[in-house]
Amino acid sequence: LAQDSALSADECDHLAQLFKAMGDCTRLRILQSLEGGEMCVCDLAMYLRVSESAVSHQLRQLRQLHLVANRREGPVLYYRLDDQHVGQLVRLALEHIRE
Repeated sequence: LAQDSALSADECDHLAQLFKAMGDCTRLRILQSLEGGEMCVCDLAMYLRVSESAVSHQLRQLRQLHLVANRREGPVLYYRLDDQHVGQLVRLALEHIRE
């Protein structure tokens, strides 16, 4: 029955937030970039050809949704995907649109 597998209101809200976060090209490009490993804001900005401030803003949102995590090494913050599922979601969606 569909009712047995229905999403709770909380799950539905979290899922909608996840898809909303992934609904932005810059955030998607950041997530895809981090699949290769950790990167600092300046390297992400250079790679994506956007300002460091724009990257920082997007990373803040991604971190709040637990899609990326960071670690500090001196004055530099290094970002990575929070877990393997994030990369899987991006790869699966890409695979779907390429069919």
